[in-house]
Amino acid sequence: MELENSTTVRMGLLQAYTELMNNRGDPRVQDWLMMSSPVPTLILCLSYVYFVKWLGPSLMENRKPFQMRGILILYNIFQITYNAWLFYEAVMVWYKNKYNIRCQPVDYSDSPAARHIAELCWWYYICKLTEFFDTISFVLRKKYDHIIWLHVIHHGTMPMSVWFGVKFTPGGHSIFFGTLNTFVHVVMYSYYLLAALGPKYHRFIWWKKYLTALQMTHFVAIMIHSFQLLFRENCDYPRFFVWWIGCHAILFYIFFSGFFKEKYGDKKLRDSATSGATQAKKVK
Repeated sequence: MELENSTTVRMGLLQAYTELMNNRGDPRVQDWLMMSSPVPTLILCLSYVYFVKWLGPSLMENRKPFQMRGILILYNIFQITYNAWLFYEAVMVWYKNKYNIRCQPVDYSDSPAARHIAELCWWYYICKLTEFFDTISFVLRKKYDHIIWLHVIHHGTMPMSVWFGVKFTPGGHSIFFGTLNTFVHVVMYSYYLLAALGPKYHRFIWWKKYLTALQMTHFVAIMIHSFQLLFRENCDYPRFFVWWIGCHAILFYIFFSGFFKEKYGDKKLRDSATSGATQAKKVK
């Protein structure tokens, strides 16, 4: 009897999953790379966490740190360019489609404008996957003190989180979140580029604490922008994703504010002007 009930439950869950993926997702993205199932993205995220916290340090245990200055310079230039392009395209979407900051439903049509927005969301998702290299570079250089859980949780969850957005709600109200996030990443990777260029340029990176403050501010803006829809009954945007985006913003704000207090509170805040120029620790 128990075996029969267990089988029934499994079949019910499988049927519900199939229904969700095949009939509730946006059909326009169904055949796009990585979009038919969340499993490949989940595997990549779990593999990333396993590598940066356990496998990578184990493999590097008896090896010298890799010298990656040139690679890091190119990588940061790539991320600046990638995020700047996404930011520009998002701003153009705001302008051309008269984006309504108070309520913007998803356009599921096959119009060129609607498909372009969906494609931008997919490219944003791919961008989150490329950011795994931030932490992988720490492992290869044996900068293990940089691999804090804030960093790992952020990078390890974002691709999976964004995947659901692309699958079910590519565009609409969430464009605000992507626009702000890509702008912050342009600023952030500019900081990392200056850090990677070497000591000669470290005098220009005294503003690290303000970068963290900018990150915290953009989480607050995303939080407010998302949750204000809870007070609008006539906005045709899924409530689940209102909570999904808003709760992510709350979670990361808590993480980043804790890091900010630990890093810059009390005496550390007074000393940050002198110590910041010698720090290149990446946290997002």
